[in-house]
Amino acid sequence: MATRPSKVTPIGDTDPFRPTRGRPVRIRARTMRADSHFEPHSHAWSQLAYCASGIVQVTAEREGTGSDEVTYIVPPSRAVWIAPGARHAVHVLEEAQFRTLYIDASVTPAGWSGCRVIVVSPLLRELIQALDAPLAQPASPPARGIRKDREASLTQLVLDEITHADIQALGVPRPHAQDGDKRLRALCEAVLAAPSQRATLGEWAAQVGASERTMARLFRDELAMSYQQWRQQVVLAHALPLLARGMPISQVAAASGYASDSAFTAMFKAALGAPPSSFQVKGGA
Repeated sequence: MATRPSKVTPIGDTDPFRPTRGRPVRIRARTMRADSHFEPHSHAWSQLAYCASGIVQVTAEREGTGSDEVTYIVPPSRAVWIAPGARHAVHVLEEAQFRTLYIDASVTPAGWSGCRVIVVSPLLRELIQALDAPLAQPASPPARGIRKDREASLTQLVLDEITHADIQALGVPRPHAQDGDKRLRALCEAVLAAPSQRATLGEWAAQVGASERTMARLFRDELAMSYQQWRQQVVLAHALPLLARGMPISQVAAASGYASDSAFTAMFKAALGAPPSSFQVKGGA
């Protein structure tokens, strides 16, 4: 399959959407075409990257590392929390109704100094839509058309839902670009390039000139997870865009290295709390 060229999208002027203590949540709504891309950047405020429809990939630096990165695949039922100051980039995998919530650092939940994926509850989805409704007209991004007391009430509910949202283990960490072990980087790149290959850690380790024991230790030390846990995240990140495009589950399972639909579905449901069918776009290609 030919790779479509990525279209770099300007970040644009964020001043009209800048959150404050008085108005701690601001919503920026954009329709993003597939393969649109925001270059790495950061903000002084927190951010929640959410899609009302479509699917995006968010790459963000890990907490306190400066250059280690985690890649998240974000379907409409999930959102990525990006901590204040964290560098991040966005790539649109499927045309998306992108909703960016800019959130003042003063209301960051306690302990949320890193990035994470949260489950978007039906209530949070509706709250975002309600808070975004008066912003649909490009000429009036701040708040024209919504009463201040209503905006304040919706904002408080949005913050409460975010704070109490379920956290999802959904992200593919990468070894440190400069300081990470080169064998670990090579192994990770090989697995990412062939997510359907069901090689064991020992077989991958042999390809990069290391023992299975050494590579298992490097996964724990540098990525804070086992190889099996990391590979599962790779499989999920690979499978979600395929499901969003409407690919049959049997084909997604095969493309993810599973010999049976049932084994793939069991893994998927255990990891995300829902079967793969719930992530399919009806009528997709």
